[in-house]
Amino acid sequence: MSDTPPPLRLAPGETRTAALVRELSAQIVSGKLPPGKKLDEAAIGDLFGLSRTPVREALRELAVIGLVETRPHRGAYVAEVSTAQMMEKFEFMAELEGLCAGYAARRMTADDKARLDKIHDGGMVLVERRDRAGYRAHNTILHEAIYEGARNDSLRDATLSIRRAVAAFRAAQFDLKERIGNSQVEHGLIIAAIRAGDADQASQLMRRHILTVMQAAEAYLREKRVIPI
Repeated sequence: MSDTPPPLRLAPGETRTAALVRELSAQIVSGKLPPGKKLDEAAIGDLFGLSRTPVREALRELAVIGLVETRPHRGAYVAEVSTAQMMEKFEFMAELEGLCAGYAARRMTADDKARLDKIHDGGMVLVERRDRAGYRAHNTILHEAIYEGARNDSLRDATLSIRRAVAAFRAAQFDLKERIGNSQVEHGLIIAAIRAGDADQASQLMRRHILTVMQAAEAYLREKRVIPI
């Protein structure tokens, strides 16, 4: 772990455990915490000013999504990032989000679409400011508005579940040059299809968008040498 404790900033409504998962995920994906690094609960708690309980819960969640491995009687260690598994998850997510966009095109009300337009417009301000951290949060809000607009709770829950498994990779892509601007353009095309009620086009554009995100995430991991070049 770093010698200087980074501030653990909580997003609105975010628990300490969730914030720690986000922070440790970012450090793993960026290569700051390399594969095989032991993750000591006490040291992490001291670093971030947390008790053992949220640290233990965070490590458990990181193990579920494959970024940490636990070894019997030895503790938790940073896992080797599996490019193949990451891509499988993104391919699955592309299909789920494509379904969400298609159903949203059919089922969103005029008020829903107006709200989606407003969210999208807010993203352009962040692009102009080159606010990558802000755009990460914006990206989550926009995609979740589409999940909700699909009006299918089972689909929404399945999509949110797989999204959590790749959240660190999706967040990391925005550190690539021009990615937030390109993402904003991709979002605009998807939203235009949803607004027009074109379910097939919305689904196709969303699938393409998520596969582009997958490629950007892979490029980031190679740039950081988390996976071989």
